[in-house]
Amino acid sequence: MRFIVRIRPLALSAVALSAVLLAGCSSSAPEADASPSGPPVVDLCSAAAPAGDASDAVTIDGAVGEESTATFTSPLEITTLQTTVIEEGSGDPVESGELVTYALSAFNAETGEKLGSIGYDDNPVLPVQISPDNPVGQILGCATPGTRVVVAYPPADPNPGQVYVFDFVATVPNAAWGEPQEPVAGLPEVTLADDGAPTIEIPDTDAPAELQLDTLKKGDGATVAPGDTVLVQYTGVKWSDGSVFDSSWENGAPASFQTTGVVDGFRQALEGQTVGSQVLVVIPPALGYGEGEINDKDLVGETLVFVVDILGTQHAAPTQ
Repeated sequence: MRFIVRIRPLALSAVALSAVLLAGCSSSAPEADASPSGPPVVDLCSAAAPAGDASDAVTIDGAVGEESTATFTSPLEITTLQTTVIEEGSGDPVESGELVTYALSAFNAETGEKLGSIGYDDNPVLPVQISPDNPVGQILGCATPGTRVVVAYPPADPNPGQVYVFDFVATVPNAAWGEPQEPVAGLPEVTLADDGAPTIEIPDTDAPAELQLDTLKKGDGATVAPGDTVLVQYTGVKWSDGSVFDSSWENGAPASFQTTGVVDGFRQALEGQTVGSQVLVVIPPALGYGEGEINDKDLVGETLVFVVDILGTQHAAPTQ
């Protein structure tokens, strides 16, 4: 049995990346089938696109980690994906499969117009899993946190080319990293494997009639607001028999979804929490899939128990 409001593993395509990069800023994103990346690359370090005349021609005004300005003679002719490292970071190089956060400013290559920015200050983006065959891997390669890159992205009809000032902010753990909190007595007990995957033990008592919420780890990141899109690890079990009905850990990757796209009890467990937190929530049927007789076909009548690790949040774009 899987969570009916399906929580899908995070997958990064060229279109998905462009939508994230320019969310709320521009609709002129490159098409997925116009990727300029060439043949697949196995090694992350060699995945980064080389510098070229277009990316080298861009001058940046502003410090790494701050929203900055790109100056170039427009129209800027871009024929292939190009990246020029402006400043190298420090620490350990990122490895394929790790989660990373970034920030960027975007510019129209034909006009020089600034299209917008994302990831700076109180405007976080979701962490993405870096690999040699996705756009972030082709921008950063095996860079270190704090690296700044100028990206020249070629046009894809009918969209113009774009210039990004791309800052590699940090790597993100694959499980909650917050400060452990004293668990609430009487709720299900949680033990964690070395990789952070939880095992949930249901107490030998009747299920509670009201929603129960316990913060097991308190994170230090941004607060999840109503309507945010979150990146989480989670495991869900049935109170009735303790069996797992869905788990991102078992599915093999963190999951991304909007807080308003899940059952109300799950939404309540997320909104108001901080990134880096781990939350235990017990959801009665009324806030899950409804009252009724428990059966093997669906989750009607079940009290659901989730342990959720909140790895990132991205605020909804403001309405115009």
